[in-house]
Amino acid sequence: MSFFGLDCFRKEERELERKLRANDREYNLSFRYATNAIKTSKYNLFTFLPLNLFEQFQRIANAYFLFLLVLQVIPQISSLSWFTTVVPLVLVLSVTAAKDATDDINRHRSDNQVNNRKVQVLIDRKLRSEKWMDVQVGDIIKLENNQFVTADLLLLSSSEPLNLVYIETAELDGETNLKVRQALPVTGDLGDDIEKLADFNGEVLCEPPNNRLDRFTGTLAFSGQKYPLDNEKILLRGCTLRNTEWCFGLVLFGGPETKLMQNCGKSTFKRTSIDRLMNVLVLCIFGFLACMCIILAIGNYFWELNKGSQFTVFLPRLDGNSAAFSAFLTFWSYVIILNTVVPISLYVRTTRGLNTRA
Repeated sequence: MSFFGLDCFRKEERELERKLRANDREYNLSFRYATNAIKTSKYNLFTFLPLNLFEQFQRIANAYFLFLLVLQVIPQISSLSWFTTVVPLVLVLSVTAAKDATDDINRHRSDNQVNNRKVQVLIDRKLRSEKWMDVQVGDIIKLENNQFVTADLLLLSSSEPLNLVYIETAELDGETNLKVRQALPVTGDLGDDIEKLADFNGEVLCEPPNNRLDRFTGTLAFSGQKYPLDNEKILLRGCTLRNTEWCFGLVLFGGPETKLMQNCGKSTFKRTSIDRLMNVLVLCIFGFLACMCIILAIGNYFWELNKGSQFTVFLPRLDGNSAAFSAFLTFWSYVIILNTVVPISLYVRTTRGLNTRA
């Protein structure tokens, strides 16, 4: 089997189940699990312009005025300067692009701030301060009171009696009341003994990444025994440790594979119900404009047939031009002349109104 085929097989296997071993980065890296770095931004320096323009031209009005601009550079049908269309179009696109760029810069800053947070990770039998984005699946990390949970963790031990921890899940489900999680007795015996934690080589077989916040299934294999895992033994990224001096956890899912990020979904171009309504209205207006231009083109056809020859002294025809071809050019000329039937300011006014109400 080729390397590409093997990679595809592994990817498919990861979607069926997740397998990891504590304190064994080399083993876990063979599955190519995602790191704990997150990315909520949509663009970078090179993709911003093409992607943003592609998204903006999904608005029918923008695509319509781009089409008009193309028509206006054809001298046989253009009766207006292309300048009259390109200026408002560029202005609208630039204002929207500036707003999208500002939003995305804020996303980049937020991503950098989160990815560069510090957490204590057990590496080479010592606790080391590492950035969140450098945490790997299978690492054992230490959390302290009031710290955010770094990734989706299997709770191993805590400072509280019976290895309980108290967490606040407001960022996940909006609930401010504290919830209780409890470690397995077999891992709770590890306590905060670094040597015991460093020797821990338990293997976890569990469900693949998903967005279900209230359910988790898996098993922990350790010392020849298997122990069932459920949601009561899991700490999810986005939670905050409360009223608990410390706890240790084993990273199961990192970064984009955490349940928090799985629920966030991919950043997409915002399209509100008002945007969809505007698209429908623009299509209706464009249909009305097309009907007017067809009627005028038909009128031009009959005028050319009956009266056009009488005006060739003042309006000479090009060789080979027929009445039908003249009507065809007239249709597109009237599309340009009557372009104000579809006002490009429609979107600007709508956006301004939404921002005012907000």
